[in-house]
Amino acid sequence: MSQPEEKPQGDPWHAFGYVVAGVAFYGFLGWLADRWLGTTFLVAVGILAGAALGIYMTAKRFRTMPPGSPDSPHSPKPDSTDEQ
Repeated sequence: MSQPEEKPQGDPWHAFGYVVAGVAFYGFLGWLADRWLGTTFLVAVGILAGAALGIYMTAKRFRTMPPGSPDSPHSPKPDSTDEQ
């Protein structure tokens, strides 16, 4: 029998939330740094960094692993007891 295809866990709204929260948080930090340093470009850097980190977190959360990989939750665990 073949194993059913593993689907990503989670809600798509979580992915949207990661990206929006990253843009808002790091954009705000960039805006604060702009006000403090008297520059005008750090808000854009913060927005881009927040979007990149939000996409990274989304990819990390929704990544699927092949069934045979050691980190996969469906991979067989080695027996810890050796009775001889």
